[in-house]
Amino acid sequence: MSADKKTHWETVYATKTPDQVSWTQETPEISLELIESLQVKKNAKIIDVGGGDSKLVDCLLDRGYTNITVLDISKKALERAQARLGVRAKLVNWIVSDITNFNPDTTFEVWHDRAAFHFLTEPDDINKYISLTNHFVSGYLVLGTFSTQGPEKCSGLNISQYSESSLSTTFKASFEPITCKTEDHNTPFSTTQNFVFCSFKKK
Repeated sequence: MSADKKTHWETVYATKTPDQVSWTQETPEISLELIESLQVKKNAKIIDVGGGDSKLVDCLLDRGYTNITVLDISKKALERAQARLGVRAKLVNWIVSDITNFNPDTTFEVWHDRAAFHFLTEPDDINKYISLTNHFVSGYLVLGTFSTQGPEKCSGLNISQYSESSLSTTFKASFEPITCKTEDHNTPFSTTQNFVFCSFKKK
């Protein structure tokens, strides 16, 4: 991902409120459902890739999870999440990084990503992401992307659409699918985006 894209996302989070961006969810119900279905321990290492100022971290803390990392390319996005959480922000590990440049020093039992992976459109970037999950996910992968019935762009950027089948094929080297489902996400400005969510177990 280029420096131009980092500038793009910093500008988005500096100039738009949550009700002005399409991905806002008051409660990320499917993400929570899929993560909780894995039945990992409350101290399992969980990373939310491209988490931005999503409220997933709030909900995970509310449910007693204690080892959460949130990664995003936008420093401003993470600052917004930290401000919202207040003192609870100190319970979370925050990482500002382009996912394709991420160099973890640990493995994660749960790798969650809603609407970050689909912004990777170049084969090299997609392969870097796959390699990261192959090497640094010890347990489970939970992915949500625009489906083949979803938008072709988001925030003015091209995206890659996926189906249940193509997601499973993309990660088949190291992961076997557990479950997949689709969601019609209702945006804050009354449009609908179709997502596909899949959970996978490390082989």
